[in-house]
Amino acid sequence: QELPEMVLLKFFRPENTPVPTRPTPEQLSNLIKTSLHYPESFNHSFHQKSLCLVPVTLLLSNCSQAVVDVMIDLRHKTTSPEALEVHGSFTWLGQTQYKLQLKSQEVYSLQLKACFVHTGVYNLGTPRVFAKLADQVTLFETSQQNSMPALIIINNI
Repeated sequence: QELPEMVLLKFFRPENTPVPTRPTPEQLSNLIKTSLHYPESFNHSFHQKSLCLVPVTLLLSNCSQAVVDVMIDLRHKTTSPEALEVHGSFTWLGQTQYKLQLKSQEVYSLQLKACFVHTGVYNLGTPRVFAKLADQVTLFETSQQNSMPALIIINNI
């Protein structure tokens, strides 16, 4: 009984041509991690002063290894009736838009002021953050995933 002839297999590997990898929309929406730092509740005498100002820190962390252009927009309002019913409306004081650039893994702290005219529970999680890789020519930045609601209680004393 004759054994079948053995044939050597040859494996060819194409040249290592690096394909420029475009980040996925999912990756682009996770370039910047944001967190708000503020007091859980704030006591204010509305009889003495009608405007209650609360300092809020918006912390921006560049989660990528690249330089990222960031745009922060504070003009966004929660317009759904349920949200207004529960949280009411407040205003960010001062500048309403910021443009900055964060280096790889950089953390940036932005000092904001929230202004309230009534007691109640408010959602401070309204800042919209957009980002794009600095070296990419894009017409618009990708909206960054927003964290959970950031509730604050304003009390009258």
